[in-house]
Amino acid sequence: MTAPPRPRAARFATFMFFGLNGFAMGMWVVHIPNVERATGISHSTLGALLLVLGGAAFVGMQVAGPLVDRLGHRRLVPAAGVLLGLAVCGPGFANSWWALGLALAFFGLGNGAIDVGMNAHAVVVERAYPRPIMAAFHAMWSIGGAIAAVIGAATLGAGVPTGVTLTGTGLLCVLLSLLSARFLMEPSAAPAPDEPSTSEPAVSRRPPGRTVWLLGLLALALMLSEGVANDWAALHMEKVLGTSASTAALAYGAFAVAMTTGRFLTDRVAAWAGPAAIVRYGAILAAVGLTTAAAAPWVPVSLVGWALFGLGLSGGVPQLFTAAGNLDTRASGALMARVVGLGYVGLLAGPALIGGLTRWMPLNVTFAVPVVLCVLAAVFARVLSPKPEPVEQPVGC
Repeated sequence: MTAPPRPRAARFATFMFFGLNGFAMGMWVVHIPNVERATGISHSTLGALLLVLGGAAFVGMQVAGPLVDRLGHRRLVPAAGVLLGLAVCGPGFANSWWALGLALAFFGLGNGAIDVGMNAHAVVVERAYPRPIMAAFHAMWSIGGAIAAVIGAATLGAGVPTGVTLTGTGLLCVLLSLLSARFLMEPSAAPAPDEPSTSEPAVSRRPPGRTVWLLGLLALALMLSEGVANDWAALHMEKVLGTSASTAALAYGAFAVAMTTGRFLTDRVAAWAGPAAIVRYGAILAAVGLTTAAAAPWVPVSLVGWALFGLGLSGGVPQLFTAAGNLDTRASGALMARVVGLGYVGLLAGPALIGGLTRWMPLNVTFAVPVVLCVLAAVFARVLSPKPEPVEQPVGC
């Protein structure tokens, strides 16, 4: 079975927004050292300003959620893309800590808004398809970040000013957001989640208010674990196993490649096994992988562990976002904002939590925290399983 032309165009446009978001964030990340030097701030000040970025992103998510329900995806998502494009230019021209703080607050709002908007639209597009497609969108975000790393390295090597590079990034975001707007879908154009469809997410029939918080806590647990890998994988290899910096970088590389690959494969597995199985067994695999990485005395075994950790985490979060967006189609954006927001809190809190715990215990021992969270996610993955319908028993013989 194939989708009609309009869902295919909407799917391509959604890929575009996910890729643009990953690209914009990646271009900012590779230019952080240049921005730090240009503003003359210390590492500690930069750390505080990055918290401003994270806080503003959380606010942007909570504002964009209700707005996407009220204004529609064809208005909110391109507007968020334009906001992100304008905002990514700011850090390239900041010359003081307060100017950078203002630019990052603006950037965070744009990033939070597009994050919720594009995920909410992805749920709408998935309803029009006969199979799950959400995980591939998240893989595209990773591809966008990888492209940014390559282009950013090239522009830095060529000596292109940071302001010029980030302005070019912003203009690309604005242009493609406006061009993609006409291909976006509204919920009325896709079947409601209670209509028969093989891509229907299996969410238990609990009150949405309770279920959305359960989904949010699961997202927090899995994204906190992801944040630990982002910030501590390379340091673990270098400090605990005593490798060189170049070898240590392979730990995050193994994690990131496995996660991206897993997301391209997840949708097909989800269509066969269901979303609850993706979260449950993926979380178990992630727990086994991180335990292996933390306990292994040899570099190759540890790298295998980090790869298994990334593969296990790859499919869970997209299933949670899909489930949140389908709890109530009338408030899809607002419900998704809660789940995405809680997940984002976990992504930010994970590295800081591990850093604090290293004052009292070795780094590899602190990884017990994300391991336990992955186990808990596996236990509570049943929130994604439908309750069996009662079967009427015949009366008499």
